Amino acid sequence: MNKTLVLLMSAIPAFAFAANTECQITKYDTYIDASITWYQDLATITSTDNPQLKEVSDWFVDGRKKHFELNREAVHTFLKSEPNKVSTESDVESWLQLTQSDIKALSNRDDKLGQLAKQSFQYRQAQSHPQNYEFRSALADLLSHPNKIEHALNRYNHSIEDVVAMNCNSH
Repeated sequence: MNKTLVLLMSAIPAFAFAANTECQITKYDTYIDASITWYQDLATITSTDNPQLKEVSDWFVDGRKKHFELNREAVHTFLKSEPNKVSTESDVESWLQLTQSDIKALSNRDDKLGQLAKQSFQYRQAQSHPQNYEFRSALADLLSHPNKIEHALNRYNHSIEDVVAMNCNSH
């Protein structure tokens, strides 16, 4: 009986850690999903107002997705194997700070994280879309008209409020 109780008691911290890690993963996933949706919304509004920018808009969103999906996988991986690489005491958007050299190093891995790092690194090293400057100018103009982005901004802010409300501290 005492051995069973000792074994059960010793397992509690591991269960708490696992539950905390899963909560943190869910929290980060919610942030990533909100961010991708935000950029998709902005790109859609921009290309709707400027149909000639549809192709560059899609290129831009693809780049943002590569960035965010790499970060998602890195956080998933690091929370489980190297939690010191994820600053969970910071605001969620600051949990992970990957430099270009970090991404290049990760691209040598032979797993999903390595594959996503390789895609992200190649995208960052590739030549910009020929209409990139025109798209960025249109995007900047859009952001200077809050009424045009109100729905997208409210949706993003609501999602981020949900992220902030998640408490993953294990006790």
